[in-house]
Amino acid sequence: MRVIITGGTGMIGRALAAELTEQYEVVVLSRNPDNHSGRLPSGVKIEQWDARSDNGWGHLADGAYAIINLAGADIAAKRWSKDRKEIIRDSRVHAGQAVTAAISKAKVKPQVLIQASAIGFYGTENANRVLDETSPAGSDFLADVVQAWESSSAGVSKIGVRHVVARIGIVLSTEGGALPKLVKPFEFLAGGPLGNGEQWMSWIHIEDTVRALCHLLQDQTAAGIYNITAPHPIQNAVMAENIGNILSKPGLVPAPALALKVALGEMATLVVDGQRVVPKRLLKQRFMFRYTDIETALRQLL
Repeated sequence: MRVIITGGTGMIGRALAAELTEQYEVVVLSRNPDNHSGRLPSGVKIEQWDARSDNGWGHLADGAYAIINLAGADIAAKRWSKDRKEIIRDSRVHAGQAVTAAISKAKVKPQVLIQASAIGFYGTENANRVLDETSPAGSDFLADVVQAWESSSAGVSKIGVRHVVARIGIVLSTEGGALPKLVKPFEFLAGGPLGNGEQWMSWIHIEDTVRALCHLLQDQTAAGIYNITAPHPIQNAVMAENIGNILSKPGLVPAPALALKVALGEMATLVVDGQRVVPKRLLKQRFMFRYTDIETALRQLL
C-alpha cells in the first residue's frame, strides 16, 4: 500500500517516513529531490512536485492508501515581513489545494488524508486556559493561517475520504525544530527562561509525534481534529530548568521579553506567548504516550 508524504523531507516527515517504510510503499514529494534523496531513509521514493498543484505526481494518488500533508514554509526561518507572511500562508494553502486536486481526480481514491496543522489555531488570547479540540480559534496571524491551512483540504471528506487534522505542538527532536534552539544558549552558559518564563509550552517528543500520526493513519474510526501534544504542558521556566539540569549548565540568564520582541519582531510570539493544549481525543482513544513528563523526554534526547 502506498503512502504519499508532502513535506516529507522535514524533521517530522523524515522520522515518519522511516517508521512507515516497514509496512508501506512510501513516496515523498519534494521541490528539490536531488538535494534530499541522500537524507531520506532507505527504501523511500522521492518525487518532484511544485508544492502548488498535482502536476507530475497526481497519478500517484490513484490507488494510494493515504496522503499525509505536512508541507508548509518554516514559520521560524525569517522575520515576519508582509511578504514572508504571505509565503507562510500560501505555502500551506497551495499544498492543501494540490493534494485535494489529486484526490479528486483519482479513480481509486486514498482512504485517508492526514492534514498537518498546528496548535497555533488556538491563538494566544487564552494563554493560561486549558485548550482541547473543542476550544475556539484565536484571532492572531498564526490562528488565521492555521484556519486557512485546515480548510484547504477539508473538501475531501465530501468525496468519501477520511479527513484527519493533526494540530501539532512543539515537537522535541535533536534533528531540528525548537529543541536545538533552546539548548544552544546553555552551551555558552547563557541559558534561561524566555521572557517571564510563565508561558505554556505544549510539547511532544518526536517519537510520540510519529506514533500518534501512525495511530491516526491506521485507526479507521479516527476523523476530524486531534491535538498532537503530550498530556502535560509545562511552563517555559520549567523547560529551561530541566535543560540546564540535564546539561549541568543551570539556566540563570533570562532573555527579556522586550529584547526578544526587538530582535524578532512579531515572530517573538513564538517564544514569549504560548498555549496550554491537551490531547483530549488521543487520550480518550487510550493512545499510550511513551513520554509524558518533560524530564524523561529531555533525558532521552539530550
